[in-house]
Amino acid sequence: MPIRRRWPLPVAGLLLGTLLACTPGQVPPTPPRPSPVSDVHALEKFYDQKLAWGQCEPYATGAQSQDAFRAPGIECARLTVPMDYAHPDGPTVSVGLLRRKASDPADRIGSLVVDPGGPGGSGMEVAARLGPTVANQAIGLRFDLVGFDPRGVGASQPRVRCLSDAERDADRENHRGDGTTPESSAAWASYAKDFAAKCVQRTQYGADMLANVGTRDVVKDLDVLRAALGDAKLSYLGYSYGTQLGYSYAEAYPRNVRALVLDGAIDPAETESESLVSQGQGFTRSFGLFAAACARHAGCAVGPDPARAPDVFRDLTQPLRTAAAPAAGGRKLSYDDAMTGVVDAMYSEQSWPLLNAALNLLKAGDGSQLLQLADSYYERGPDGRYSSLQDAYYAVRCVDNPHQVDADVVTATHQRMRGAAPFLDGGRPDQGEIDVCGSWPVPTTSQPHRPSLPGVPPPLVISSTDDPVTPYQAGVNLAKEMGGGLLTFDGAQHTAFLHGNQCVDVNGLAYLVDGTLPPPGTRCGG
Repeated sequence: MPIRRRWPLPVAGLLLGTLLACTPGQVPPTPPRPSPVSDVHALEKFYDQKLAWGQCEPYATGAQSQDAFRAPGIECARLTVPMDYAHPDGPTVSVGLLRRKASDPADRIGSLVVDPGGPGGSGMEVAARLGPTVANQAIGLRFDLVGFDPRGVGASQPRVRCLSDAERDADRENHRGDGTTPESSAAWASYAKDFAAKCVQRTQYGADMLANVGTRDVVKDLDVLRAALGDAKLSYLGYSYGTQLGYSYAEAYPRNVRALVLDGAIDPAETESESLVSQGQGFTRSFGLFAAACARHAGCAVGPDPARAPDVFRDLTQPLRTAAAPAAGGRKLSYDDAMTGVVDAMYSEQSWPLLNAALNLLKAGDGSQLLQLADSYYERGPDGRYSSLQDAYYAVRCVDNPHQVDADVVTATHQRMRGAAPFLDGGRPDQGEIDVCGSWPVPTTSQPHRPSLPGVPPPLVISSTDDPVTPYQAGVNLAKEMGGGLLTFDGAQHTAFLHGNQCVDVNGLAYLVDGTLPPPGTRCGG
């Protein structure tokens, strides 16, 4: 299971074809920057398309989206784009869209396009859920709020499909270890090949589709979307991985940018391995903050001494390695799901009380609440259906980063990851990503690099001091590189804009409406 990077939703609860991978140390060439002029000329029929807006409920793909798409005042449509931009006359794919129109048309500025990250998160769902929050704010009054499901995700067609719901349930119960022993490494290598083969077999257009689902292609879809919405320039709100889409769009289409809010920034030059290790370090720091906050209250599940909390936690969860805990509905809590539930709660300190309750319930032999947290992470609905998030995550990550195929390097990376998050003790939420991408059947289409952004309007970068997923310093660096403004949020959560902090929201709204960046050094308290 990957440690994904996405806007945190409220807790509700291979090988067909030739393996194309880089040898150790080899870096694929950076794809050329597209020319907006030539792209528009060659793709005129896509840029000029008219969107047919209608009811949103037919776009729902599961219980979560069914609930979100019943919201009043929203409408949905499909954007048609080429599957392969190098062959615009070939097969096409559709991108799902959801819009909440500006409630003050006379003062309307344009569209604000939002992406929640992941990769694999549904922008349609996020836009629907944000609707009530922004209704009486400048965003709701002056912008059409538009969420999109990137190609291969959610309501977009075709979706990336790898595992069935039943296979995903079974996969969560199968503990393959942390990849640092020969047995565990072999288990992960076997799983990776089988997983990749299923992705090719079950995704429409197979390897051809998988070769064109990365950031390179979503950025092109985003420019087609901008034109189809009737906007001369793009106003964009990107959370987490959505920040990568934002700065990548700016690099490709600098003249088409109006405003960029980048919240929970990804370091553009960080490698896949480096990002996984830094995330492990971030979750370890957040667990320490949780333990310190918990220790101040009676009934703390990890005890009154924060220094001993990792040991107490391990004593509580180690028995799950050999015997899963019973949970509601006849289900069971596995060791890996317990670790996943904890990771899910680390995304925001608002979830810490729920985590403490879940751990206390586990002490009583009931894994239900911790399993519910894991379900939230995986986006498993009460009907047992999963969103496309997990499958799409791998598909995008594996074409956005160079593949690592040296077994010794993979094992060493796993060891670094385990050392970065010792409290998880081998229950690695991100343990298989390096292995899966090493077995991916299509080549990479992007690579980590410092973007070249001459002439791009200054963005607003928002970075949280104790973000467990995207380090604070990444936001500091990105703001400096892009010549933008930095807004610091003092808090232990992943992303902050439109999450209820008035200081963050006021500064973000001022930027989106009139381009006003906060004064240097501006901080907002948690």
